[in-house]
Amino acid sequence: MTLNPNPELPARPGAPRLIYRKPDVLADRSTHYCPGCGHGIVHRLLAEVMTELDLPAHTIAVAPVGCAVFAYDYLNVDFVEAPHGRAPAVATGIRRVRPEAFVLTYQGDGDLAAIGTAEIVHAAARGERITAIFVNNGIYGMTGGQMAPTTLLGQRTTSSPTGRDPLLMGYPIRITEMLAQLPGVTYAARGSIADASQIGKLKAMIRRACMVQIEGGGFSLVEALSNCPVGWGMTPQESIEHLKGPVVEAYPLGVIVDRGVAAAVAGPGPVPGPRAVPGDGPAPDAPAPEA
Repeated sequence: MTLNPNPELPARPGAPRLIYRKPDVLADRSTHYCPGCGHGIVHRLLAEVMTELDLPAHTIAVAPVGCAVFAYDYLNVDFVEAPHGRAPAVATGIRRVRPEAFVLTYQGDGDLAAIGTAEIVHAAARGERITAIFVNNGIYGMTGGQMAPTTLLGQRTTSSPTGRDPLLMGYPIRITEMLAQLPGVTYAARGSIADASQIGKLKAMIRRACMVQIEGGGFSLVEALSNCPVGWGMTPQESIEHLKGPVVEAYPLGVIVDRGVAAAVAGPGPVPGPRAVPGDGPAPDAPAPEA
């Protein structure tokens, strides 16, 4: 098929037109991910957004241990490999010495929500000007399919063979909602790779998170709900249906917080003072009762 030689000019009526071009930043190589894995979709979206925003030459990305670590095989940008869970700490160091760079972390749920909980919480609390892409497939994929903090109740894994029991193993953690409460977080959102419509919305979230950093805002985070057919013991199609149903029910989609860059630059307001509680004595500024 012959493409329009000059894409700046409209194609002749009826002539073939360019619908999609692989971003140059996306490496031209075969995937090593398991059949049906969603990481490749997130890689492509990130590559598209970085290309559209002219970021590849300015990007320093951090990949920790886990399936997420192989992002450096598919995205042609500078990468630093971090110990398990420590990507936000490494990204903080990069931000300190390379303030002009676009700094990105690409992390899985076992990495970000368990082994690296302290690092992600404090990077967010400091309002670090980094963008975190958080791929949540509800399981430790690389290490053999163990239960993660995001594993659903009743879900069977190699470390919860009878299903996740909240009395023994606790409840799933909505880490993005937790982080969104911190004033240092400018933007936090959750999307999904379950279908074409959701993939388009996820791309818009990634773009917004990147723009927050470009415009000088604080910490930004996008959680991408993904599937793990092998770890879940499902076919790829079954895993997609599971993602659309129980997973989204446990982890609702949408923008959780968008404080805007102006608010992030100004910083948080004063800490609210104590509020009167009915039946708990007079309010702090109330006059003293008469004798």
